[in-house]
Amino acid sequence: MFDRLFTVTTLITFVFMLWMIFWWIPIDISQGPVAKTVFIHVPLAWCSMIAIVLVAVASIYYLFNKKLFWDNLAQSTAEVGVIFGSLALISGIIWAKPIWGVWWTGEAKLTTTLILILIYAAYILFRSLYSNSLQMKKIAAIIAVIGAIDSPIIYFAANLWQESHPVTVIGPLAREDSSFGADYGLTLLVSVIAFTLLFVILTRLRLKVLSLESKFKKGI
Repeated sequence: MFDRLFTVTTLITFVFMLWMIFWWIPIDISQGPVAKTVFIHVPLAWCSMIAIVLVAVASIYYLFNKKLFWDNLAQSTAEVGVIFGSLALISGIIWAKPIWGVWWTGEAKLTTTLILILIYAAYILFRSLYSNSLQMKKIAAIIAVIGAIDSPIIYFAANLWQESHPVTVIGPLAREDSSFGADYGLTLLVSVIAFTLLFVILTRLRLKVLSLESKFKKGI
């Protein structure tokens, strides 16, 4: 019952988000329609940065209590997180081409995001190659912790290094002159909620699959 209600809530939120993005808010005068990619890019990036922190916490917790749930949670969160992170990077590149005139620059924000995706990939690779090795899971946990350290660096990057990437427009670092208007801010909030709900659903589904796989292996 809860899963069904959660799924319906997510679906309704997504439909409302799409209505706000494509019909409610006006097209940005300076950037044009491509500016609306922010409502996809920011939530994806948000989820990927939060996810790696959860991966690190779950991995460390598993090493202390050896409960399989935390190990499965770390793996499922990482697998969904790398998808969200990759899509965040792609959506950022799509925005960059018409605005900057290039697909990619070596700016800190982009580079640290790419590093996060590589950290995700390294974590998943170690997990897949040495799934039954406690030593490798310790190494994977260390990799996740490094990713968790990279997460706040991504957030602060645009403000620490004055580059072409837009400065932070949400959160504690947002400046009044760079913050969204009420309509854009509300739409971004709904987008973040929608993608966060989607992230939770996908992670829960993957966690259930991993739990079933673990039970099946024990039964063999």
